[in-house]
Amino acid sequence: MSERSELIAGLVEVTVVDHPLVVDALSRIRDVSTPNGVFRDHMERMGLLLLMEATRGLPLVDTSVETPLTTTSAQHLEVQPVIVPILRAGLGFLPPAQSLLPDADVGFIGVSRDEETFSPKPYVNRLPESLAGRPVIVVDPMLATGGSLAHTCELLLERGAPTPITVVCALAAPEGIEHVRSAGLHLRVFTAALDERLNDQAFIVPGLGDAGDRLFGSTNVV
Repeated sequence: MSERSELIAGLVEVTVVDHPLVVDALSRIRDVSTPNGVFRDHMERMGLLLLMEATRGLPLVDTSVETPLTTTSAQHLEVQPVIVPILRAGLGFLPPAQSLLPDADVGFIGVSRDEETFSPKPYVNRLPESLAGRPVIVVDPMLATGGSLAHTCELLLERGAPTPITVVCALAAPEGIEHVRSAGLHLRVFTAALDERLNDQAFIVPGLGDAGDRLFGSTNVV
């Protein structure tokens, strides 16, 4: 799978996965005319490919298995990772994550944003008591300001998550990368695109709009 990586300040490694199927899915989810159901399908398709690349370095252990004919050497995952979607948009990447890692535990962090300050407003924290020795994969389609991701990673580190923490997102903004770097976090970020900037409303440009709304519909009350 084609990719390019950049180490930012020695702590945040950003890998842009430019596999043709990722690029194609990205064009579909950027398109404002794509309906919610089709948007979800392409988000999952992209998530599967990003997660395959993000899990390439999971540690293996040697073992053996009995085939119908003989005993042969084999390898399996040394430890099952923990998948942590950031609610609610992170749920868009949960189906492909569970498809690839059906035995993985899943934790949930819920963070909304203050529409005036754009700072994170936590509302859910459901994580395993200890993450020591367990690779953690955070999934969230949009790395915009970086506030929600930094909050989530601090909670993970408090429970002993090993570093670097793996992050899978559809899009990332330079401001968000700089924020998590400035926070001193050690991350491996896998994304389909590093976009231009944030606008005055802290949305990624060119972006794809509000990922949560496009996955699940607007929650605004009229």
